Amino acid sequence: MDSYPDTTLRCQLDDGVLIVELHRPAQLNAFTVTMADELETTFRTASEDDRVRAIVLTGAGKAFCAGMDLTREDNVFGLDESMDLTLEDLQQRFDDPAVIAGVRDTGGRVTLAMHDCKKPIVAAINGAAVGIGATMTLAADVRIASSAARIGFVFGRIGVVPEACSTWFLPRIVGLQQALEWVLSADIFDAEEAKRGGLVRSISAPEALLADAVALARKFSQGRSAVAVALARQMLRRNAALAEPRLAHEIESLAMFHTSKGDGKEGVAAFLEKRPAAFTSSAASMPAFYPWW
Repeated sequence: MDSYPDTTLRCQLDDGVLIVELHRPAQLNAFTVTMADELETTFRTASEDDRVRAIVLTGAGKAFCAGMDLTREDNVFGLDESMDLTLEDLQQRFDDPAVIAGVRDTGGRVTLAMHDCKKPIVAAINGAAVGIGATMTLAADVRIASSAARIGFVFGRIGVVPEACSTWFLPRIVGLQQALEWVLSADIFDAEEAKRGGLVRSISAPEALLADAVALARKFSQGRSAVAVALARQMLRRNAALAEPRLAHEIESLAMFHTSKGDGKEGVAAFLEKRPAAFTSSAASMPAFYPWW
């Protein structure tokens, strides 16, 4: 697809839904630095692309993502071991290209791009999803698993720690106790356990998974205001972490003010006239106060 990277990914636009497929099937879609760069670019590009109303992330072949490709020489995570930064150094040099390439976690760059995205994201976990294969899905809005899926936060098995902002996302999705059990045990578990633990919304037959994910993505985006969806997604993701409800009220007031005088007028008119709404807003042109954080 024009304007989207295609070395480790395949992107296809299906009636407003961008299907992003991890595409290293011979390597079980193992994660590489190139894949990280391409995923970050894809989510940030799609966020501003008016052709894209929602995104589905899935894997080619029988796996979703078998984790980091551990066959790379030197530091397998692509990090520069000659650099030794303090937390303050990292914060001050966050956007320094040397720090981005040498110190910042590649999975975290991807999930931050997903978190910042203005479009709803559905992860369709079609098979093995371990390590970064599991943690990258946490930044999606909804996860659907194939009955063949196997998921594991297996970092403890190789002496490293969770990444991809997963220590922020996972407890918010499944609760602290479940997050600790899955991370500290480093077990690999099936789709049924993932559903019981609240990690995935539903389980689909392997042959139906992608269609189910696309249908859900369309439900989130078709006949919806692009600006209202973008604002609602970001408010729900961020406002729960605010210290008190008044702070959410301030943000919601501005968001309601801007949507009510924009697509909201068409939405109300369509409701009263009993017809489909014809929204015209663009997520590439957000209100001036966005982002407010």
